[in-house]
Amino acid sequence: MRVPRLVGLMAMDARKSAEATGLFLNAPDRPDFHQTVVEYVVRQYPQPGAEVPRDSVIYVWFDFGEGEGGGGMREPRIPRPPRGGLQRELDEPGDPYVVSSA
Repeated sequence: MRVPRLVGLMAMDARKSAEATGLFLNAPDRPDFHQTVVEYVVRQYPQPGAEVPRDSVIYVWFDFGEGEGGGGMREPRIPRPPRGGLQRELDEPGDPYVVSSA
């Protein structure tokens, strides 16, 4: 049997999907997994499409581990782009592939 894709599903939907295919879920980062409803799966093992026997356990995580994923920086970047519409990027000095401004 193939492992379904659970990443991106809410906890309750991931449980239903696993049960429908005869698999069990375990969430190492959620001891109260049976009560988890609206959190989203961010990682799973084995990967989607892997062949496993019926009644296998699929591990899912709801939080990224240390150094994984995340949204990155959301602070304003300095310097800000110039105002006044689109401008062409200037060529590097000594660039053999100069674009003419004609």
